[in-house]
Amino acid sequence: MHAVALLVAGFGALGGSAAQAQGSGVGDKDYVWNEMRGEKLQALMAKGDAARGEIAFEVCAGCHKSGAVGRPDGTYPRLAGQHASVLIKQMVDIRAGRRKNPKMLPFASQHVLSPQDIADIAVYLEGLPVPAENGRGPGTALEAGRKLYVEDCQSCHGAAGEGDGARFYPRLSGQHYAYLLREGLAIREGERGNANPKMMKIIRPYSDADLKAALDYASRLSVDGR
Repeated sequence: MHAVALLVAGFGALGGSAAQAQGSGVGDKDYVWNEMRGEKLQALMAKGDAARGEIAFEVCAGCHKSGAVGRPDGTYPRLAGQHASVLIKQMVDIRAGRRKNPKMLPFASQHVLSPQDIADIAVYLEGLPVPAENGRGPGTALEAGRKLYVEDCQSCHGAAGEGDGARFYPRLSGQHYAYLLREGLAIREGERGNANPKMMKIIRPYSDADLKAALDYASRLSVDGR
């Protein structure tokens, strides 16, 4: 939880009401990527408890599977080893309506999870081991994918795909290719409501082949780079 500790130190003095703007996402004039207030800030400032998080996550394992390894077909992402800050952001964004996920929303709503629960689940998932086996792409354009990744993705997601929790950039190494591609397409097309406008701008010119190549390469980065 080192990244979250840094975030708490940086944002602890900020104010903000408990309720964030509902449904404000990409395309809305008042959209601010990763605005620091409300439940997100509360969850980031809470001290997560992995033991409680493991219990709270039991209901999630039906989709994300035991150990939060996700599904290679991309229907559910691998959550094991993801930065707690990233997980907190995504859970809060889903319940606030910035990121549309009708299947997950009933499990992440305010009636089910408190900000403390979110912090507990996030710290539990961050500490899980990441298996080296994950769903990967065809492997037919890896050199082209490597060049695109180094040029456009590495500065945020890291040379080893390790991400950056302090900046809310997700870990990509160990993630299933089909999930990366699904979300990459949604971000490029402006269909993921909580997308980072910086990333949208970078990948907007990408062809489908470019996106597939870059994300196939990313899915093959070693999980040892965590």
